[in-house]
Amino acid sequence: MDNKDTGILIHKSDVELYRKWFKQAVKLIGLNVIYRAPRESKQYDTWGELDTAYYEPIVVGCIYQDHPDQKTAKKMGWNAELGDNSVLIVVPYDLPKLQEGALFIIPSGLDNSEGRVFKVINMKVTAMYPSEITCELGPVLKSTADKSDSKDFSQRNMAVVVEETDDDEDEEEDD
Repeated sequence: MDNKDTGILIHKSDVELYRKWFKQAVKLIGLNVIYRAPRESKQYDTWGELDTAYYEPIVVGCIYQDHPDQKTAKKMGWNAELGDNSVLIVVPYDLPKLQEGALFIIPSGLDNSEGRVFKVINMKVTAMYPSEITCELGPVLKSTADKSDSKDFSQRNMAVVVEETDDDEDEEEDD
C-alpha cells in the first residue's frame, strides 16, 4: 500500500498495527476454532455441492456472533430481512487460503461433545484498514448415506414395487 493509492495520512505501518490489535482482541475475548482450507482440486458433485479435500486443520482465534441482529447484518451489506439466523465470525486478515467453501469447526458448549462444522458461504472485508475478515457461515449437514450408495449405480440391490395392471387382475379372477 503506497500513498499514491490512499491519503497521505495512511501508511502501511497503520494497517499492520490494526492487524496486531485485532489479534490481541481475539486473544482477550475470542474463541479458538478449527479451520480447514480447501485444496486446489475442487469439483462440484451432481447436487451442486462443493466436494473437495481439505488441508490439515489449524487452530485459529476468532470473534464469534451466533445470531447477529438486523442492524449488524445491514451494516455488513447482507440481506437482513430474511432472518435466516446466520452465524458470523471475524477472523484475522492474513488467514491462509481463506475462501468460500472453507470449513470452521466451532467447539460445543457441552462437555465431551464434538464441535459443529460450518462452511463459509460469504465474506466481507473493510476497504480502508483490512485487519479482519467477516465470514458468514452455514451449517454442514452430515449424510448417513455412503458415497458408493449415492453415486455408484452399477449394482441393482433395490427392491422395486410393480403396479398391478388390468391383465394381472383378470388372471387372479380366473384362478
